[in-house]
Amino acid sequence: MTPLDLSPYGISGPQVVRNATAARLYEEALERDAGSAIATSGALIASSGEKTGRSPGDKRLISDAGSDDDVWWGSVNMAMDDATFTIARAEAVNYLSTRERLYVVDGFAGWDPRYRVRIRVICERPYHALFMRNMLIRPNAEELAAFGDPDHVIINAGRLPANDQLPGIDSGTHVSLNLQRGELLILGTEYAGEMKKGVFTLMNYLMPKQGILSMHCSANEGPQGDVSVFFGLSGTGKTTLSADPRRRLIGDDEHCWTEQGVFNIEGGCYAKVIDLSPEAEPDIHAAIRFGAVLENVAFERASGEVDFGDGSITENTRCAYPVNHIANAKIPGTGAIPRNVIFLTCDAFSVLPPVSRLSPEQAMYHFISGYTAKVAGTEMGVTEPQATFSACFGAPFLVWHPTVYAELLAEKIREHEVDVWLVNTGWSGGPCGVGERMSIAYTRAIIDAIHDGSLAEAPVRVDPVFGFQVPRECAGVPDEILDPASTWPDVAAYREAAAELARRFQENFAAYADQASAEIRAAAPAVPMPDTAERAGSGSGA
Repeated sequence: MTPLDLSPYGISGPQVVRNATAARLYEEALERDAGSAIATSGALIASSGEKTGRSPGDKRLISDAGSDDDVWWGSVNMAMDDATFTIARAEAVNYLSTRERLYVVDGFAGWDPRYRVRIRVICERPYHALFMRNMLIRPNAEELAAFGDPDHVIINAGRLPANDQLPGIDSGTHVSLNLQRGELLILGTEYAGEMKKGVFTLMNYLMPKQGILSMHCSANEGPQGDVSVFFGLSGTGKTTLSADPRRRLIGDDEHCWTEQGVFNIEGGCYAKVIDLSPEAEPDIHAAIRFGAVLENVAFERASGEVDFGDGSITENTRCAYPVNHIANAKIPGTGAIPRNVIFLTCDAFSVLPPVSRLSPEQAMYHFISGYTAKVAGTEMGVTEPQATFSACFGAPFLVWHPTVYAELLAEKIREHEVDVWLVNTGWSGGPCGVGERMSIAYTRAIIDAIHDGSLAEAPVRVDPVFGFQVPRECAGVPDEILDPASTWPDVAAYREAAAELARRFQENFAAYADQASAEIRAAAPAVPMPDTAERAGSGSGA
């Protein structure tokens, strides 16, 4: 193959290694990346240095006339002008030009060839190249030969600190997406997840322009071809519940929903591995073999033995592996129109039922809300349950206003008569510290009942505060568990907690209300007044 010329990007001088094999990248990493090693499982161990997670406060979107009216500007999408980008980019390419060797990975975002986007990654570290070799969809030899000019380019100069004297750059870390130029620039961070989520942010802009819903979700497919998508923030069980040995995994994190069905954006998975065990997560554990990248894990250098329980480097230990490392993965990663949409939440306040059925309007409201709760130990400084909301279950990666994605979701739900469920994997019998975490066996029984269709036929009651339909019975789950009020020793305390959570939903939604339709606003939970609380409580226990 003809050597790749990087001079169109302003880079000249280094030797360029394009789309190297995993074996070649192992050799390069062991030779050039200090601290790299091979785990006993065969995975490559790498360190991302000082940054062991994303830096959302250092992310910028370049303001330009072509996209300004499309962007949801604010704390998620902070603007920077093109002049600053041009200077920062020049510093990055000048730095990369001084390297002895650079790595280029050409691949696709999106399994559906009708919508896939050609991505080129230019980076200094072999581990970054192996990471993106796994996370992008790898072209075959014929596709690589015909790859041509990419649609978008990632310029990763992560070892070079950003110039914080430039306008709009506040620290030594800088990640900026220039939609007009089709470039993602990375400075001052070697955390590989910035590349993955940069591609997702790009897709979150490009796909809605074509009427396609981009989603931060997992997806799987049943024996009859029925597809379910699972939305949920960290700790809600999205990866665990979508990994079902009776169903094929389409993907674990990022998908698009078209008129024809769904497709996985990625070619791999980027799983958390803190406290990983073969008993609890057999599929992920088995996927950590040759070709996978273990990031920031503690290990014994002499033996290569990884201690998954050791979070001394970071609690955010990760592994990136090709999706075909999962035994029941579906290749190519495409599926039919979803039959079920499942929102997962970990309600640490023990208010929401274990499962509820949502109308399209409620689905839009809860999709925009993206609720879960943090509990003590999940983050520094969290000592008691805290409600947290992330629009569309992925606010840091949105480009358009959340209502754009919600309207697309509702349109598809109505057109295809999709069932939407809210599943609470959090607490039962009282809040965290009083009650107990919902049994995973009960949650799996609920998911099974959704998939076999029996839950859609179950008798229901209407939740007096949140308004959604709550099944009264589900095979494998005690009836009393389905009604959270009946599991609390103090029903009055439950009513108070429900009213407080409803208020938090309303306070959070105020930021989106001005662009939300009347039907979405009407789907908000009702905050019971003191004189109606008794009636609300008696209804919930019926």
